[in-house]
Amino acid sequence: MNRLGGTTSPYLLQHAENPVDWWPWGPEAFEEARRRDVPVLLSVGYASCHWCHVMAHESFEDETVAAYLNEHFVPVKVDREERPDVDAVYMEAVQAATGQGGWPMTVFLTADAEPFYFGTYFPPEPRHGSPSFQQVLEGVSAAWTDRREEVAEVAARIVRDLAGRSLAHGGEGVPDASDTAQALLGLTREYDEKRGGFGGAPKFPPSMAIEFLLRHHARTGAEGALQMAADTCEAMARGGIYDQLGGGFSRYSVDREWVVPHFEKMLYDNALLCRVYAHLWRATGSDLARRIALETADFMVSELRTAEGGFASALDADSEDASGRHVEGAFYVWTPEQLREVLGESDAAFAAAHFGVTDEGTFEEGASVLQLPRAGDGADPARVAEVRARLLAAREERVRPGRDDKVVAAWNGLAVAALAETGAYFGRPDLIERATEAADLLVRVHLGEVARLSRTSKDGRTGTNAGVLEDYGDVAEGFLALAAVTGEGAWLEFAGFLLDIVLEQFTGEGGQLYDTAHDAEQLIRRPQDPTDSATPAGWTAAAGALLSYSAYTGSEAHRTAAEGALGVVKALAPRAPRFIGWGLAVAEALLDGPREVAVAGPVGGELHRTALLGRAPGAVVAAGEGPDAGSEFSLLVDRPRVGGAPTAYVCRHFVCDAPTTDVAELARKLGG
Repeated sequence: MNRLGGTTSPYLLQHAENPVDWWPWGPEAFEEARRRDVPVLLSVGYASCHWCHVMAHESFEDETVAAYLNEHFVPVKVDREERPDVDAVYMEAVQAATGQGGWPMTVFLTADAEPFYFGTYFPPEPRHGSPSFQQVLEGVSAAWTDRREEVAEVAARIVRDLAGRSLAHGGEGVPDASDTAQALLGLTREYDEKRGGFGGAPKFPPSMAIEFLLRHHARTGAEGALQMAADTCEAMARGGIYDQLGGGFSRYSVDREWVVPHFEKMLYDNALLCRVYAHLWRATGSDLARRIALETADFMVSELRTAEGGFASALDADSEDASGRHVEGAFYVWTPEQLREVLGESDAAFAAAHFGVTDEGTFEEGASVLQLPRAGDGADPARVAEVRARLLAAREERVRPGRDDKVVAAWNGLAVAALAETGAYFGRPDLIERATEAADLLVRVHLGEVARLSRTSKDGRTGTNAGVLEDYGDVAEGFLALAAVTGEGAWLEFAGFLLDIVLEQFTGEGGQLYDTAHDAEQLIRRPQDPTDSATPAGWTAAAGALLSYSAYTGSEAHRTAAEGALGVVKALAPRAPRFIGWGLAVAEALLDGPREVAVAGPVGGELHRTALLGRAPGAVVAAGEGPDAGSEFSLLVDRPRVGGAPTAYVCRHFVCDAPTTDVAELARKLGG
């Protein structure tokens, strides 16, 4: 076993038995490279990455390759989900040098951690114009030995170029209504009217952009925004990217039609999409949106929840098929013959028509990914449910995909928000309980005694890596959502504690934010990215939480910080609206107030639920009654019942409406 055996990362542990003498990221590895006068091979991936597994099997498990690698390099393995800062810095270098990126990421570094040669997946033999991994190793080693000055010059130039990329913040003030209208126009130009979503293949779920579209519609009444959101959500829900038997979404679709997914299932995608579909139901009353929100919530609880009450990171794309081969999608796809084996001729024919299973197959080797290709096909719901249950039971007999059990703080924050709101909307107190348990784990294990967030944990054991900006922003967002739903002010206090650290440790001049803390490990560049990736950018996630917290508490410092951070949205929204979606959603909340709703009445009562279902962008809700209610939420101070009945107070921009005891009137005030 190499040095990875003592780590908590499932990805690193997958490589602990490799013949490669892997080191974890740390100063010891670079000291070893300096001592031996050899370069560092940095290999970055994650546990559910299909091509990471392929390269591991082809190269890192090969004794000959490993022997050469060990002799001529110090090999370092990094789990990108544990160290998003390391991943971000070197991925930026890879993309700048090659015009593309992805995982596995392969970077060669000097002993000062300066990169000089890049790539992603390298095959075991030359293929399609790409050299073999062995050829790459030999070429880099020769350059290091024979052309050291050239290598040093390249590394120094790359570091200078990266340093020159530091962002100035938007610097143009907060986004206004014309900025969000221009962003909507930009999204409309990129919208796929036939298939939903934006752009071409591969097509990713545009969760953050949809949140913006829903909030923009709520504020302005723009029907085009709502239509794009609803049609995209329906296309995804009917496509193969959604698991039609077990619920939950895969990472992305390899085609424009949402038919064939990349089968890994990530916690962050499902948390974001669960919330998106719940919000779509709130806006439209769509039965489909309700079903998908609840099924996705149930998927997270049944498939990703850990024994400690948190949520695991992902399910692998790969698993063993019937012949024992480890292949992508084996757990999920069906042939007509497999349908007949489980269902018999009649029900198999029905299932094939209903789920789009063809003789030719929509995937590989005649297998099909289940879809719902025909809207309103008139199928008997009882028969569909019975067939689905039988197929799901049969699928449970297959070899399950592996699970990455590490708990990532940011993604659990997203799950807390999604489960709390979904539980409140649909009368599912069990989901609120699961959200509360996950939030409790984040406090007990990830905050612990150090009063700073740890990025990960596994089996209740805190990881060694410090939380980054997205951890603070997303966990605060989850705590604020939980406070709104449960009426427990402790979650507001925890959110405030995290956001104070954001102000102290992550904020630069002029409102800009950094992805790592002032006192974090210094890399060759301090990562700073305001654009969304698969998750909301830490920059705009923090801005949203800061804005909500200021609405709850009246804190001018947090409001000012939120507005300063949103300057980057004003700068980027007209040019790249797809990649600043969460920032645009936060901007909609800022433009609307956000509204502050205080409910002097029982938590979970009709007036409280009506407040939670209000569509006003980013509205904050405080509920409670009795003499101590004001100590939980300052919004409830001096907010008595009127005539002895539960009463709601709605304020924004320092102006309050007349209090109301009427549910319908409150719904109108909040766009319901």
